[in-house]
Order: sequence, then structure tokens, then C-alpha cells
Amino acid sequence: MTESNKPLETAPAAVPPPVPLKKKKKKSRKKLLWILGLLLIVIIVIAVVISSKKENLITVQTEKIAARNITQLVTATGKIQSETEVNISAEVSGEIISLPFKEGDDVKKNDLLVKIKQEAYMPQLEEQNAAIKVAESSLKTSEVTLRKFELELQRIKELFNKGLASQSDLDNAQTNVDQTLAQINTNSAQINQQRTGMSRIKYDISKTTIYSPINGTVTQLNNETGEKVLGTISNQGSNIMTISDLSRMECQVEVGETDVTMVNIGDTARIQIDAFPDRIFTGYVYEISNTAKSKGTGTQDEVVNFVVKIRIVNNDVDLRPGMSCTVDIEVEKKNNVLSVPIQSVTTREEMKDKAGEKDEENENLKRESETRQNKKIKPKEIVFIIDNNAAKKEEVKTGISDDSYIEITEGVQEGQEVVKGSFKAINKELEDGSKVKVDNEVKKRNFKNEEDN
Repeated sequence: MTESNKPLETAPAAVPPPVPLKKKKKKSRKKLLWILGLLLIVIIVIAVVISSKKENLITVQTEKIAARNITQLVTATGKIQSETEVNISAEVSGEIISLPFKEGDDVKKNDLLVKIKQEAYMPQLEEQNAAIKVAESSLKTSEVTLRKFELELQRIKELFNKGLASQSDLDNAQTNVDQTLAQINTNSAQINQQRTGMSRIKYDISKTTIYSPINGTVTQLNNETGEKVLGTISNQGSNIMTISDLSRMECQVEVGETDVTMVNIGDTARIQIDAFPDRIFTGYVYEISNTAKSKGTGTQDEVVNFVVKIRIVNNDVDLRPGMSCTVDIEVEKKNNVLSVPIQSVTTREEMKDKAGEKDEENENLKRESETRQNKKIKPKEIVFIIDNNAAKKEEVKTGISDDSYIEITEGVQEGQEVVKGSFKAINKELEDGSKVKVDNEVKKRNFKNEEDN
């Protein structure tokens, strides 16, 4: 076979190059990531929709409504004082030369408390004595002259009757008698005046010695022997000391003007004295001031109080004037009344449309704002009752209250479960129909944590 007769060899067909394995894996992974991303987005959207439809539960604490004894209190602070307290003041000025008692000493009625130097009054006393003697001497002289003129007048009258004396002589004689009588009256008045001055000086001298007007104790001493005091008759002079009867003590407290109207004579009081922290004293109201005591007059911080005096009845300890005290006055007491925790009662305001319905055909906001008025209604007192895991708003009427509970006169029944916490839930979060979760162990846990800390 020649070369020309040899069969032709066909060239092999072109084969595409193989795709690398790494590139295949990269594409499949990218596709998987896109699928996972879309799936995650769908899940998030579904979760948001479900959570938006899910009701928000408010955690609250509750308590059963029950009948209790409630005592309403008015609390005030003040000082311990003795019921009888006398300030010993000087009525005359001078130097103290005797001061027998010291602070804390017991004194009896009519005991000498203070003696002021009398020597300053002696010259005045002698001068007044001399003036009285001069006036008395002038009076005697006038009396002698009067007798002389009376005899002369008698003689002139006899001569006048015989025609031996003129009318002028008779008139002169009568004038001398009248003038002498006038002089005698003047001298008598001068004597009385001088004797009055003498009495005043003796009175001042008597005031140089001061005696105790009561049985008591010297609770304050402001002067020492040798010091000078200022005294005035019409006004109070220097306060030398204070005498107090410590056998009968009282509390003087200041009660605000909004509370004093609830306090009555005879109301029982529980008294806590800072000096005796482990003991409660008892007493009763026996005096209420009619005149207010104002602080910060004319300012925004002005406070108006009334002084209430409370007599302590079980005083068997040494109470001292000026001790601080806190008093709880029982102004009203009710037994077996429905009550709820005081924090359960809150207030809500409602808005009442005074103008009427909105005119749908006229959307003029400016005109609507001028004709539409909102009137505030007095806030209503409400509580929230738990009913089928939901809070039900109930309007109530309240009565008296103590530190923990408040009386409910209308709106609830005994045995109902009332919300008593938290403060935020009662005053802000809860609405009528709000779904709630009751957790009455939260306060116990918080209390235990506080004890552990």
C-alpha cells in the first residue's frame, strides 16, 4: 500500500478543561448562605409579629381585702415642758447680793430666791422723810395762823356790830381766814403727796427681795451673785431664774393648720421621748391654742402651726424641760371596717369635653381650637382588683387611715384581691383590663436580700 492509499488519521475532538473542585464548593457555599440569610429574616419577622401580638404582663403584688381596726393619727413634734413654770424677774434695778439656790435645787413656796442691794434706795427714803417733816411743820404753822385770824375776825365782827369797824375791816379779816384755810389744804395735800412717794420707795425696797411663788425646781439660772440686773415696774425686767413644777409635765407640740381641726380636747396620745427610746408614754390633749404660730411669714415657705398641749399621765421618770418628743394623737378610731393597704389607692384624672362633638364636615383646626374646651374633673380615687389574671379598675370612697391601711366605704367587697404593689404599676402602668402576673414573693425576696447584706 502506497502512502497515498493509507487511510487518513482523524485528529481527536477538543475536550473542555475540567472545572476546579474549589470553585464548585465556593458557589454552593454562597448559595447556602443566601438561603440561610433569607430564612433568618423570615424567622425574625415571624418572631416580631408574634411578640407584638403577645400581651405584656405586668408583675404586681396583691393582698386580700379584709376588715380591720383603724386608728387615724396626727403626728407632731415638740418639746417637754412643765405645766407650771414661773420666770423670776427683777422689778427693780440693782446688784444681786444673795442667790441662795442653784440650778437643779428644789425650792418651797415663800423661800427667798434673790436679794438685791438696798443701799441705793436709802438716800431717797431719808429725803422723802425730810420732805414729809417740812410739810407737816408748814401745816402746823398754818394752823396757828388760822387760829389767830379767826380771833381777829371775831373781834372785828363785834366792833362792826357796834359801828366801830368799817365793812372794809370786816372783809379783810374774812380774807385772812380764807387764805389761811387754803394754805392748810395745800399743806395737807403736800403731806399726802410726800407720803405717797414714801410708799413707792418702800415698795421698791420690798422688791429687792424675791420669794418663790410655788413649790418647784430651779430649772434655769441666768445670773450670779454680784451681777447687776435691770428692773422695770410696767415691763418684765431681767429674767434671773425659772422655777418649774416637775411633778406635772406636758408636751407642747406644733400641729399644722390642716390637721389641727381633727384634734379635740381629751384625745389620747402616744408619746415618744428621744431620751427614753425604749418606752412609750401616754397622755391626753388638754389645751389647743386658738392663735397660730407662723414661720417664714411673707415667703413661699410660710408655715402655719398651732400649739397643742398634752398632759403626760404615766410620768414616773425624771423628765426635764426641753427634751425632744414625737406625739401620735389618736383623733379617730373605727373597728371592723373594710380596708386596703394605703398604697393601693391612687387617683386618675378624666377629661370631659365641654364643647360637644367635632364637626366632621369642617376640619378647620383653628376654629375647633377656639370652640373646644377641656374641663378637668376632680381626680377619682381608685383601686385595682385582680379578676382572672387581669386588673379591674374600681372607683372607691375612702375614710380614715393609719400608717398602713385606709378605710374603704364604697366600691369593694371583703375577700377581693387588691393590688398593693409596685408603686410604678399602681400609679403608671396599670389600666382597666391590663393583664398581670401576681408575684407576692418579690417583697419577701427583697427583704431577705436586705437582711443578708
